[in-house]
Amino acid sequence: MIQDQGRTAAQDQARGADFLQLDPATARNGRPADDARGLGDWLTAALRDAVADGRLLPGVRLPATRTLAGQLGISRGVVVDAYRRLADEGLVGGRRGGGTTVLTTPRPVAAAPPEPPPNPVAVDLRPGVPDLSAFPRQAWLRAERTALARTPDAALGYGDPRGTVELRTALAAWLARSRGVRADPSAIVVVGGVAQGLALIAQVLTRRGVDTVGYEDPGSRGTREQLQRWGLTLAPVPVDDLGLDVDALARTGVHTVFVTPAHQYPTGVVLAPERRRALLERARSGTLVIEDDYDAEHRYDRPPVAALAALAPEHVVYVGSVSKTLAPALRLGWVVAPPHVREELVVRKQWSDITSPALGQLALAELIRSGGFERHLRAVRTRQRRRRDAVVAALREHLPDARVHGVAAGLHLVVGLPDGVDDAAVAERALAAGVAVQPLSYHRLRPGPPGLVIGYAATAPDRLREGARLLAGAVREAGGPTGSRP
Repeated sequence: MIQDQGRTAAQDQARGADFLQLDPATARNGRPADDARGLGDWLTAALRDAVADGRLLPGVRLPATRTLAGQLGISRGVVVDAYRRLADEGLVGGRRGGGTTVLTTPRPVAAAPPEPPPNPVAVDLRPGVPDLSAFPRQAWLRAERTALARTPDAALGYGDPRGTVELRTALAAWLARSRGVRADPSAIVVVGGVAQGLALIAQVLTRRGVDTVGYEDPGSRGTREQLQRWGLTLAPVPVDDLGLDVDALARTGVHTVFVTPAHQYPTGVVLAPERRRALLERARSGTLVIEDDYDAEHRYDRPPVAALAALAPEHVVYVGSVSKTLAPALRLGWVVAPPHVREELVVRKQWSDITSPALGQLALAELIRSGGFERHLRAVRTRQRRRRDAVVAALREHLPDARVHGVAAGLHLVVGLPDGVDDAAVAERALAAGVAVQPLSYHRLRPGPPGLVIGYAATAPDRLREGARLLAGAVREAGGPTGSRP
């Protein structure tokens, strides 16, 4: 009893918190109980699990960081960091003075399958999806309300097949100041994402008798299959550290080429200045360039690069969308085309769906006009930089001999593998270990150096570190680069 009377308040608090019955003694991280990183991992996982299983419902406010830290007998910084990680994952949110609140809906509890999946994915690092939890919901709602309040009834009818004049005007201003593309609103056609834009362009080309186009190798498999489904044959053009090989393009004899010059997919290289000049010279001599401005907004360690369409607007068909900056679900993209392509493009668009849905266009126009879109991009760029840094640091720790490419911009990177290593086999081994990545060969038309394409945009830093650890084991088992640090 004398010993109990001598306990301090801090020792009493260290027993745990009534909130979720949290107890630091249950941390299972293989680290000392007072290790800040270990406690942070434990607390983050405990809160994440409580959201997932429904103990923390949407709208529930988490304890103040100072209060919870005091109850657990740990540093307040550990709690602040755990809340920040959950906010990065889109599970919680809040504003200064308003507390931290659960945002997400818990996963529904489903009946257990008769057999577990053979390769459960613990960490999905496949590229192509942005951080959907970062979608600016409140800003979008404000933009919708403002747009609807300003929109006359007549604007809710069948509209211009090119899209609403409000969005085309906003896009013209945005593209001019951010990508150097000077286009009159009348030259812009709003489409249902890049996918529809490519479908319409392919129809225009095939109707004109074009059956073969130059295509980056490696290049996006999804885009490749889209073009092929519309009847186009693809002539592979090698991509190296300088981007598309324009001399090799000339040797194919084709007069239409598809490129991703700002951040080549999937290698991440930027088309070098001398290659840009050579490609533009070919364009002015009669080659039609289809420019997908992929990932141009996501850059971290390099200066901006102007779009090709800014330099040769009469010879470049420019395609972009908000699928990687806002969300694919919006299905909003645009095509800026020279007159000799645009007229038929508009006809194809009208016959396809009359016009793209107007309400989303009006909201996006307001988001751009109000500055909300740029504020969102700045915030997302900061978050993506943290995730990029986390995965690069983890790869350096677990695969220090690996060559990592394309880290200066974009939402993915490429890990090069030694010649002779089967990257598809490495990806299969990685999947068996619980981490999903794409083999670089998946995006090739012809054989080439092996590698792995890793997307980091939709994954929190701690999960990226775990994914890199799992991936390293699969790479070493397949005979890839070694030298992992213990």
